[in-house]
Amino acid sequence: MFTGIIEALGVVTELQKEEENIHITVKSDFTHELKIDQSVSHNGVCLTVVKIKENEYTVTAIKETLLKTTIGNLQVGAVLNLERGMKLGDRLDGHIVQGHVDRVGECKRIEDQQGSTLFTFSYQSDASEVTIEKGSITVNGVSLTVVNSKETEFSVAIIPFTLAHTNFKNIEIGTQVNLEFDVIGKYVSRLTQLGK
Repeated sequence: MFTGIIEALGVVTELQKEEENIHITVKSDFTHELKIDQSVSHNGVCLTVVKIKENEYTVTAIKETLLKTTIGNLQVGAVLNLERGMKLGDRLDGHIVQGHVDRVGECKRIEDQQGSTLFTFSYQSDASEVTIEKGSITVNGVSLTVVNSKETEFSVAIIPFTLAHTNFKNIEIGTQVNLEFDVIGKYVSRLTQLGK
């Protein structure tokens, strides 16, 4: 489980394909604190550490992950939002994030709001994946508050600190991102469907 509060940025240093899997090697400032079998969120995707060497570590993405997230589009040099699993008893500064991506979204608009930047994303929806005004959404692993919620589109306002300390600064119109909808909202939506 994660909170959506990004700890560090990592850089992809190597991509190695093995059958249907891809081994992703990442350089990060907290590599020395990691251990084998630890979960780390990479742009919102929970992956397990399988190898550590000096200031780099390696995780493996399986076919299912590659098909349903943007992880399969990574290239060497890509910058990743990183977060280690939440410690029991810590403050939940973001919201409950599972690291299980629901959809890939696409950036449609970027607007300067004179103090913040408004990013608008679209996605293909089914009835179980919804946003609500002032509700939570995870975009590339970042816990954010929804504004301008629509059926297949929403916006988020990014403050300068978040822009500087996440890979939001690299997002352009057309950039694909990983979306994880609020877990509580997903359960409520599912229960509503079952009650019909």
